[in-house]
Amino acid sequence: MSTQSPRQLRLIIETDDFDEAVHFYRDVLGMPEQPAFASGGDDRVAILHAGIATIEVASPVHARNIDEVEGAPPADGVVLRLALEVDDTATAVALTEDAGATTLAPPVTTPFRTLNARVQGPAGWQVTFFQELESLEERVQHEGFRTDTDREPQ
Repeated sequence: MSTQSPRQLRLIIETDDFDEAVHFYRDVLGMPEQPAFASGGDDRVAILHAGIATIEVASPVHARNIDEVEGAPPADGVVLRLALEVDDTATAVALTEDAGATTLAPPVTTPFRTLNARVQGPAGWQVTFFQELESLEERVQHEGFRTDTDREPQ
């Protein structure tokens, strides 16, 4: 194990339609922008704050299970997904629809105690909105909530 944990996680989304992506994440989803260096012209960057960052490592079987639970179409091949915790999933979906996003899966209550919905974001990224319905302390009391090291080997 590393003796020094990362202080920040950045997810870099490379896109040909920079303006569309910035509008979606900054203006529609309300992610505040911080100053960032770029040399000008077509060299453009926006660093947007999304609150707490986590990395969710999922097996292909788990990813397909999430697709099924959310009622969303699976993506072809290996993909990175973006999931954003929001206060109100239905409102987040409505705001993105108003901005032209396509809803891939409407809000659904999941077995993992969240209200999830998925939209098609810019640059080919699927964006899942999730609203926690219980605290972590409440969720760990339910079957299936464990760390990977605490799970029974198959």
